[in-house]
Amino acid sequence: MSLLSKMLQTYRGDHWSREKIEAVQRKRLLSLVRYARENSPFYQKRYADIKDDFSLTDLPPVSKPELMAHFDDVLTDRGITMDQIDGFTQDLDHIGRMIDDKYLIFKTSGSTGNPAIVLYDQQSIDVSSAIAAFRTFARKEDFKRFMKHGKKTAGVFADYGFYLACGMSRYLQLKMPRQKTKITVDVNAPEQEIIRALNDFQPAMLSGYPSNLALLADFAELNIHPDVVITGGELLTDDIREKLKRKFGCYVQTHYSCTEGGEIACECEEKHLHINEDWVIVEPVDAGNAPVPYGEMSDKVLITNLSNYIQPFIRYELTDRVIVHNEKCKCGRTTRWLEIEGRTDDILEFDQGIRIAPMSLYKVLEEVKAIRRFQLVQRSPSKVELRLVSDQPDEAFEQARHDLLDFFESKGLTVEVTHSDVPPQADPVSGKFKHIYKQFE
Repeated sequence: MSLLSKMLQTYRGDHWSREKIEAVQRKRLLSLVRYARENSPFYQKRYADIKDDFSLTDLPPVSKPELMAHFDDVLTDRGITMDQIDGFTQDLDHIGRMIDDKYLIFKTSGSTGNPAIVLYDQQSIDVSSAIAAFRTFARKEDFKRFMKHGKKTAGVFADYGFYLACGMSRYLQLKMPRQKTKITVDVNAPEQEIIRALNDFQPAMLSGYPSNLALLADFAELNIHPDVVITGGELLTDDIREKLKRKFGCYVQTHYSCTEGGEIACECEEKHLHINEDWVIVEPVDAGNAPVPYGEMSDKVLITNLSNYIQPFIRYELTDRVIVHNEKCKCGRTTRWLEIEGRTDDILEFDQGIRIAPMSLYKVLEEVKAIRRFQLVQRSPSKVELRLVSDQPDEAFEQARHDLLDFFESKGLTVEVTHSDVPPQADPVSGKFKHIYKQFE
């Protein structure tokens, strides 16, 4: 389908009947599975005993470690390999550029800390654009004001790696160099630098991680008047939503996405996260992958991205805990909606009352390539403990320590960084995993 066709179908899809949505889902699932079986050695072997008239639950779930371990065989383009991608991503000027003029490359770690490389083909890019165009805004009045004020968008995200937010933003900037309507401000830049950039740009839309935006909202010097604030990457709590609303005087909303699954759900004015069911299948399941009924909290979720053909994610496991609802929403959309437990990492507070959002530290540690998994525990206002899993633990720790000390120094802090013999681990009571949290000695 062309971009125009995807735009039109996505626009109409919000109000399709349940029967129409399910028929479209089924058609796109059959097409994706057929293509994966024909072009991916991994899926060809995985689905060897799957019949043509399969049900979704006949397909075995897959995990991030499994797909990354068989990366080359998962891809449906036999001309692309991990070695080629590694070489391409060594040059940061390639952020937002297509490898072989075909695919965008993104990096993610996810809630388990295991890194992943994700490719987007043109269809994935077009679907992301279509959803952004028609489902981003919860309220029509905010969209109208945003358009009236020049569509100026500022994102406070990591601006130095192959992450989805900055990578897609740079892709659009390179594609439309004359349009000066988008900027990405590095979330790890000094606060005054972030504030100066936002004040100079005066965005009509402000986006970022909730915890980082909440910290920026404490600065009286930040003087912007966006038409809407859209958060992502973390759970938007009621307290942070209200704080941002008071600071910026506008509507505050969120969305649910991941690099592997794309834009999974968009918020409506009832504050319900409606699943983009025409382009993604969401299955709430228990620990054994058995379906969880509507209205009950899942242990995890399986997602099927119906738009990505270069790197199929079919019944792909996410550790997010969700509740899916099938009650009709007052907003008029016919899609099911969900609640997400979301990340619950802590905002850390250091000497001099300096607070640091978890995403800032998260992005520093993600850049240490030798680290496979990590966990940062604050032990006092001037001490943190790093737990990590690596094939080269000593070298990984020294690089991480160096980068963390540089980061803390940029904030005017002197912080001791120690290496723990304890591996990253979930809370023994709740079973939840936090990358970054406070536990004073």
